[in-house]
Amino acid sequence: MSHWLYLHMRAMGQALQRLAAQPLGSMLSVLVIGIALALPACGYLLLDNIARLAHGVSGAPEISIFLAMDAKQAVIDEVMERLRDDEVVKTVRFVSRDNALQELERSGLDDVVRALPENPLPDAFVVTVKGDDPALFGELSARVKRWRGVEHVQLDSEWVDRLHALLELAKTAVLALACLLAFALVVITFNTIRLQILTQRHEIEVSRLLGATDPFIRRPFYWFACLQGVLGGVAALVAVWIVIGVLQSPTETLAAAYGAIFTLRGPNGMEALALVGFAAFLGWLGSALSVRRHLTERLR
Repeated sequence: MSHWLYLHMRAMGQALQRLAAQPLGSMLSVLVIGIALALPACGYLLLDNIARLAHGVSGAPEISIFLAMDAKQAVIDEVMERLRDDEVVKTVRFVSRDNALQELERSGLDDVVRALPENPLPDAFVVTVKGDDPALFGELSARVKRWRGVEHVQLDSEWVDRLHALLELAKTAVLALACLLAFALVVITFNTIRLQILTQRHEIEVSRLLGATDPFIRRPFYWFACLQGVLGGVAALVAVWIVIGVLQSPTETLAAAYGAIFTLRGPNGMEALALVGFAAFLGWLGSALSVRRHLTERLR
């Protein structure tokens, strides 16, 4: 185990020396990787923040349940109890006919209300659901419509459907962009390792004549690509935080215009580790393909 660790530490040291030997080229490669990874990472975080902002500004979607005009108090109590016992219902608010008429008067329609011969408004319940999945609204609405005394159910979930559709479309676009950029990074690493192999071909041939095994020769190339990927992932995180910082003030101003308090969320610890790990994996994948293609086939 100690010998295996020594070999990897030695290969990592060689990789670090190669990175330090060409500081400008290494820095440019790291920046290219960082920018390529920062684009989909920023897209993912911005979509997540847009969803949070939209929910905060628009408020929780609601379902309005209107009872029959002749609904008795026993029916009202029964509907209230069934709503409170429903596992998907978050909050329930009862709006009586008289309260609904008073709200109508306060909205500036007092002249219209006074002209009415009687109160035309029914008793109603305003319900919020646990979560924002449109399927929950449809399922609850279908159940409530079958209850005794319920005349009409009105969903306030159209904006939720539109928001989900837009976010899904945007997430698909970000995923497609991430796949294209990941493929580009693998190609860049492939060519970088190919050039290194060609540059060091005489050194590799001598090492083989001295008895060096293929894993011994390959390790520095793997570590070089992985370290380059890790540095690129760190550069991507820095770029993401810069973008978050630049957009922070305009976002807070926009939220304040809607009477909301909102702060952009940056990547958390797990997301940061995932980004760096993904960058290292792409580097390893590009190097593995290049080593297999150019080292094994050409230099044997």
